[in-house]
Amino acid sequence: MLSAYQGLEQRVATFYDLPGIPDKGVWTVTTPPAAPGFHYYFAVIDGFQCADPGSQTFFGWNTETSGVEVPDLVDFYEPRNVPHGEVRTRWYFSQTTQQWRRAQIYTPPDYDTSGRKRYPVLYLQHGSGENDTSWVGQGRVSFILDNLIAAKSAVLMIVVMENGMVAARPGAGRGNGAFEEVVVSDLVPMVDANYRTLPGREHRAIAGLSMGGGQALQIGLTHLDKFAYVASFSGAIRALDVKTSYNGVFADSAAFNKKIKLLWFGAGLAEAAMHNTAQSAHEALDKVGIKNTFFECPFAHEWQTWRYDLQGFAPRLFH
Repeated sequence: MLSAYQGLEQRVATFYDLPGIPDKGVWTVTTPPAAPGFHYYFAVIDGFQCADPGSQTFFGWNTETSGVEVPDLVDFYEPRNVPHGEVRTRWYFSQTTQQWRRAQIYTPPDYDTSGRKRYPVLYLQHGSGENDTSWVGQGRVSFILDNLIAAKSAVLMIVVMENGMVAARPGAGRGNGAFEEVVVSDLVPMVDANYRTLPGREHRAIAGLSMGGGQALQIGLTHLDKFAYVASFSGAIRALDVKTSYNGVFADSAAFNKKIKLLWFGAGLAEAAMHNTAQSAHEALDKVGIKNTFFECPFAHEWQTWRYDLQGFAPRLFH
């Protein structure tokens, strides 16, 4: 079991309804101290929810909404005076959905100067109500990787972030029924064809938070021919049966341990439901000899938890 900031006092933000806002003038509100990290917020004026026009917006809660960053005592996700990678937006046509799709792709600091050098790839997914930009804006993925790479704590890698809300068929609206097929049939081949990737499952990882954590487990564990590292950060984990779950991949522990390089379950101490299911999965697999890692930090179901997860997970990849 790994733990970050174990014993740190939990701090939780409290929000209040604002009584009768006047028609004219300026009004303000002061909240109690909020937990460190990123938080969404919005205003409700005469029943209409809107973003704060004086702040940056982020895609969360299925809409563009305001966000605020509460400083923490750590800076592993802040920009430092180190070499920086680059986040590129890549459009590609999906045969699965018959639509154009968009991915955000982080390339490491030396990507454009290293000639023919090839890199392993981490496929990293957002949570429900967010999109492919969320790990970049809210999660600070590029700064986390830049800082780990500069400290020689993580290897140089490419990180691919896609939109996990994929309808099962064109025109079917929101949903994620087709995401597994998009990843396996469209996204991975597109990335390998257009970026200097290292081929083979030993050089490929998949991880995600919340909804994306459930997707990472489903895709990674049922496609071990393509992924050797699998991680769930506060993931939506269904009831785990070591004999039947994920097409029975855990039934033969010796065979599974030979295939998987790292299976990771992470959760915050202040998100009881997700923490309990992650810990239960970890303990159930431990009992049958399945190698896996359980990671916890003191926060809730929020970006601070997932930043810590990534900071702990990334250094264990591709060695």
